[in-house]
Amino acid sequence: MISVFWISLATIAYTYAGYPILIASAARVGSRQWKRAPWPLEISPAPISVVMAVHNGAAMLPDQLRHLLALEPNLVREVIVVSDGSTDATAEILRQTSDPRLRVFIHATQGGKVVALNRGIAEAQGEILLFVDIRPRVGSGALASLLANFADPSVGCVAGELILSQEGHDATASAVSGLYWRYEQWIRNCEAAVDSPVGVYGGFYAIRRSLATPAPAGLILDDMYQPLAIIRQGYRSVLDRKAIVSDRWPAKATGEFSRKVRTLAGNFQLIAEAPWLLTPANRVLFQLVSHKLMRLAVPYFFVLLLISTAWLGRTSPIMAIFAIAQILFWGMAAVAIRRRVPVLQRIAAPASALLVLNAAAVVGLYTFLFTRGPLWRIWSPTSAD
Repeated sequence: MISVFWISLATIAYTYAGYPILIASAARVGSRQWKRAPWPLEISPAPISVVMAVHNGAAMLPDQLRHLLALEPNLVREVIVVSDGSTDATAEILRQTSDPRLRVFIHATQGGKVVALNRGIAEAQGEILLFVDIRPRVGSGALASLLANFADPSVGCVAGELILSQEGHDATASAVSGLYWRYEQWIRNCEAAVDSPVGVYGGFYAIRRSLATPAPAGLILDDMYQPLAIIRQGYRSVLDRKAIVSDRWPAKATGEFSRKVRTLAGNFQLIAEAPWLLTPANRVLFQLVSHKLMRLAVPYFFVLLLISTAWLGRTSPIMAIFAIAQILFWGMAAVAIRRRVPVLQRIAAPASALLVLNAAAVVGLYTFLFTRGPLWRIWSPTSAD
């Protein structure tokens, strides 16, 4: 039990603190800068093909179309929207929008976001593909900032800086969109400084069309698969903190839990669909294991840590206190999610967010293993929860 205790504690500490400190130190000591310069419009005008997949997005689609079509016309060649088996007014809205830069493709049956994106990739004509979702709003100057990174021939993928709205969120969801997301973006920026992040925000990222790789049908995480496939080809994926995009994640803990279950189930699916990710062919294998895969294992080490301290606490007062502290920590986190006590929710929000994220990893594995039919059916990309 002593070995179980120390292995569990070390695994948890490495996942949440050790690796972030290690990658931050590497970024400080060996940062690899890349060239940035304005896109040469006189040589290659309007280089961007915006690609967006939509399923039953009628409520948000008109505003997003206006937003995308109002982006810099000197940079955007076309806006490609693929309706993925929509059963609402999505197709009608798309057909009625008259703009020469809008190209619409209607899929009669739903095949999942990746199938729609693959269609958009195949139809695109621009040198740079910009993938967007239906919710995000692109900040002023963000497109020009993204494009500037492609002046470096080693850069194949660029993502922007995501700012999340926390308006109307409960304490747990606010902690995920606030504290956790700042922590996550800090790690990704450090990874980009060293080489490349293992994933990007899927609602706003750009790649060279010449490097685009059609993703396996049914895959959930295009925002990990596409950048990693580009890294496999010898290029870098980088982040640009000046390219601002805003979005909103679920406002309730239950909605955030569902979102994370989908994402974490997608991590298991990604490894199953692309096993080369666990081989030396993946240049960022160490980052992938430390940043993503270790988090999938951590929930079980939390359980082992509690069991081992409770067992050792029979003879060690220090271990007994540690076991009680863990029970109180997780109990407070659970109560804060279930009970709307403002003071308790504010105090326990980080603990509640940690509980949601780890519980979602466990449910994500179950979902991946036992979902019948395509895994993408567990989530609607335009759901408003």
